[in-house]
Amino acid sequence: MPTVQANGIDIYYEVQGVGEPLVLIPYLAADQACYAFQVAEYAKYFTCFTVDLRGAGLSSKPEGTYTTELLADDVAGFMQAAGVDRAHVAGLSLGAATGMWLAAKHPERVTSLSLHSAWDSSDAFLRAAVEGWRVMAQGLGSVTDMVIQGIFPWCFTPELYAARPEYIDSLAAFVRGRPMPPVDAFLRQSQAVLSHDARDALGAIRAPTLITFGQYDMVTSTRFAKPLTAAIPGAEMVVFENCSHAPIDEDVEGCNQRTLAFLRKHSG
Repeated sequence: MPTVQANGIDIYYEVQGVGEPLVLIPYLAADQACYAFQVAEYAKYFTCFTVDLRGAGLSSKPEGTYTTELLADDVAGFMQAAGVDRAHVAGLSLGAATGMWLAAKHPERVTSLSLHSAWDSSDAFLRAAVEGWRVMAQGLGSVTDMVIQGIFPWCFTPELYAARPEYIDSLAAFVRGRPMPPVDAFLRQSQAVLSHDARDALGAIRAPTLITFGQYDMVTSTRFAKPLTAAIPGAEMVVFENCSHAPIDEDVEGCNQRTLAFLRKHSG
């Protein structure tokens, strides 16, 4: 199992595919396998480096204060340790928040930037949602159960629950089969979401940037579209219809097609 030491911690990662490097940054509580539906397609054109963030998966889960800026420094350190000088960078939710800091602080490492279900700075509504997950995780004593019972309903539309209950069940089974973090590590990682504020950094992003939202996402809705597109020079935006917070799972084909088109346009 490949692990590198970077920024004072052990970072687990996996590599698949051929072509230019593409670093995929996971979302809250998830490990690197959360992009399984994307890597299967991306790896045809890119060498995909999927990483476990600090506090999740098989990476270190040290004590201390986690911030999205710190997580970005971790990823930059990972790239250096793994011999990845420069890469396309993509992330969803916490992964997007981490990615924007990476592109702002380490522009020489980012070829293109894909920010899915992103936000510039945590507002009262987003914090209320995340605080609810934190309470549920502590009450259940299980991050796995909290994700399935607490986060899933924010990630998928009511229509998906009604039309494809077996698909929701398969996603839940997938989560149960992954190395989920203990509650204390989740609390530290989720604190990075609560404190995220990249408003002063966004103007430093120079990489070609794609920003995507789910049409029915409430956590990171299109209320964040204007602040992001106004601050990041030349940013493109896509809204995935009939999706909530996780279009990568709700509209796999459509998401892969649109995001891969952006990546390939900025490769070579």
